Amino acid sequence: MIEGRDELADAARDGDWPTVFELLDKHPDWVNGGRVGGSSGFAPLHQAAWHGSDPDIAHQLVARGAWRTLRTAQGERAADIAHRMGRHHLLAPLTPVVLHELPAGTSGSIQTHFHTLIHERAGELITEHRLRLPELETLTEQRNPACWFAVPGMYGGFKYRLERAQLIVDSWCRVVGGSGQRHVIDENGARLVAEGFV
Repeated sequence: MIEGRDELADAARDGDWPTVFELLDKHPDWVNGGRVGGSSGFAPLHQAAWHGSDPDIAHQLVARGAWRTLRTAQGERAADIAHRMGRHHLLAPLTPVVLHELPAGTSGSIQTHFHTLIHERAGELITEHRLRLPELETLTEQRNPACWFAVPGMYGGFKYRLERAQLIVDSWCRVVGGSGQRHVIDENGARLVAEGFV
C-alpha cells in the first residue's frame, strides 16, 4: 500500500493526471492522502493548485471527495497555494464551501484535545506508522460531517463526527473485547461518556 501511495504522490507531484485518476479509480479513499511519512502534507488537490492545472482537474478531484479545507504541513489549503502562485483561474473550484460553521478557535481547541486522545489510545502506532492526524476543518465542508481514522496495528481506530460545537469520538480495537470508548470533545477537553462496547 505504501508503494501505491508513493506512486500517487509522485504522479500528482509530476502533474501526471491520467495516472492520478487511474490510481484513484482503484483506491478512491486515497484522494486526500499524501506521501506516507512525507513532510509537505501535499495531497493531489494541493498539487493541482501548485501546477496551475486546468480547472477541470480540480473539479474532478473535488467530485471524487478531495477536501478543499485540507491543509499542508505549512498550513495552506489548495486555494491558498493557487492564490500565492497567481493561479487565479483555480480559485473558484478550490475555494472551500463550508456547510457546518465552526469558529477557528473552537476548532483548534477541539482538534488539540482530539489529537491528545488519539495519542493516549494509540500513540506508539501513530509514531511507528508516521500517520498524519486528522484535521477537523475538513468536516465543515462535508454534508455528513463524519470520518473514520484507521490505525494500522490497532485493528480498529477512531470514528468521529461533528455535532454542533462538539466532536463525538468512538474508538476501539476489534481484537480486544470491551475496548470501545466514546468521548465527547469540546473546546474545554475530552470527556469519556461510554466504554466497554465492541
